[in-house]
Amino acid sequence: MKQYFNAAALALALTASASAMAAEQNLLSVHVLNQQTGKPASNVEVTLEQKQDAGWKFLNKASTDKDGRIKQFWPAQPAATGDYRVVFKTGRYFSEQKQESFFPEIPVEFHISNTAEHYHVPLLLSQYGYSTYRGS
Repeated sequence: MKQYFNAAALALALTASASAMAAEQNLLSVHVLNQQTGKPASNVEVTLEQKQDAGWKFLNKASTDKDGRIKQFWPAQPAATGDYRVVFKTGRYFSEQKQESFFPEIPVEFHISNTAEHYHVPLLLSQYGYSTYRGS
């Protein structure tokens, strides 16, 4: 029985380690902070798109967690250099907060030049303004 518990503990540790490595290796993450409250903006829907000749190709969609983050936003496909955008659905978020907002969506375009690096797109948000930058 002791061997079973040791094997189960080892399997759990390996799974947790693999999950941590996957989070570190994911190419893209985002974070939304409500600048008016100073708190994370949870449940903000975000889409990821890739720029192509005919327009934008949808790649992924997720919502921010309780900490305002999407830690693993790159879809399960090989990474490629090029132009991308994340679109934060801020109108819905503010509507759920029972507040008006000037920006129903905030698209943030960026360029991936090195697929071996991690890209982080934070958004500082208020009802009538926003700021973004390349995070780490």
